[in-house]
Amino acid sequence: MKVVVIGGSGLIGSKVVKLLGEHGHEAVPASPQTGVNTLTGEGLDEVLAGADVVVDVSNSPSFADDDVMQFFTTSTTNLLEAERKAGVDHHVALSIVGCDRAPDSGYLRAKVAQERLIEESGVPYCIVRATQFFEFGKAIADSATVGDEVHLPPVAFQPIASDDVASAVGRMAAGEPINGHVEVAGPARYRFDEFIAGVLDHLGDPRRVVADPQAPYFGQVLVEESIVPTDDGAALGATSYEEWLARSEQR
Repeated sequence: MKVVVIGGSGLIGSKVVKLLGEHGHEAVPASPQTGVNTLTGEGLDEVLAGADVVVDVSNSPSFADDDVMQFFTTSTTNLLEAERKAGVDHHVALSIVGCDRAPDSGYLRAKVAQERLIEESGVPYCIVRATQFFEFGKAIADSATVGDEVHLPPVAFQPIASDDVASAVGRMAAGEPINGHVEVAGPARYRFDEFIAGVLDHLGDPRRVVADPQAPYFGQVLVEESIVPTDDGAALGATSYEEWLARSEQR
């Protein structure tokens, strides 16, 4: 089976390409580095020739509200149109748990717009919604820093290893389209502010984390379950934070 992975050189995409290849599929990474640009359409027809599945794990280079909306709507529209022309049977996209519960976040509004385009495209699909990655702990702290403090809301947080996200995306790509979404999350829940405080402590970072219920996350003030699965149907990753941390230190 030929699977084209849009964003195939990134954190998740490169892992998906590797996993699918190990399972005997022809996994083709596609990104501007390989001459494929979903914003302009350059290279799409060529790379999708003969493709059975398209996996889209690409991301906007800018998180500014207008930029991210333009990226996801334009690139997804171009990609879906090219898929229809090529006769692609299955579209798999990576999205975010809780994106439809965060109307004040420009980034998450753009992910909802992307999902809607996929749902209305007529192309059989699966949307994989994931929680935040273990790898993003320091970046989250940096984005929430005010002076020498990190302001984060004391709400539920259930991060996941990127390896487990890639495995979930790969499984959906190798299976039949469900024309719906699935959620994946880490095996344990934490308090958002306490988890990031632990990340900084491990790194020896002196910044103090402040539990601030009004601190926005990507522009959205969160309530208790804004960014975690809210039902029992979510698949849980196999890797605990402690296991991920030990592997990271070994590498």
